Amino acid sequence: MEKVEFTNMCMITDGSKVVVIDRQKKDWPGITFPGGHVERGESFTDAVIREVKEETGLTVRAPRLCGIKDWYENGCRFAVLFYKTSLFEGELVSSKEGEVWWEELENLPKLKLSLDMGDMLRVFTEDDLSEFFYRLQDGKWVYDLK
Repeated sequence: MEKVEFTNMCMITDGSKVVVIDRQKKDWPGITFPGGHVERGESFTDAVIREVKEETGLTVRAPRLCGIKDWYENGCRFAVLFYKTSLFEGELVSSKEGEVWWEELENLPKLKLSLDMGDMLRVFTEDDLSEFFYRLQDGKWVYDLK
């Protein structure tokens, strides 16, 4: 048994556009997809719906699990569940987490993305990938796409 902390991230699509957030957190700033922590006793699906609503004003439906990012650090496994959906309602509203807007998916690599978001995006978009796994190698963090 190991201690685990779950978070989530959701790629919301509308044709060729996706919702992005310019995250203002010091520990992971930059442009990414909305998401956040799973609360104790909360289902993973309910957590991603809640986090998207809090950060974007949108209510998503039927988010589909499409991958995971995980690593082990300080006695805890961290797992970020990746979801995607094209079913939503509402209007975009920025929050204290950061500014949100619709961006062309193909334009994302040109923006100031959060750390490793460019490769994480591959897990969201490539059907043969399902995991972004960080590990320590010779004292440095490296990752594999699986």
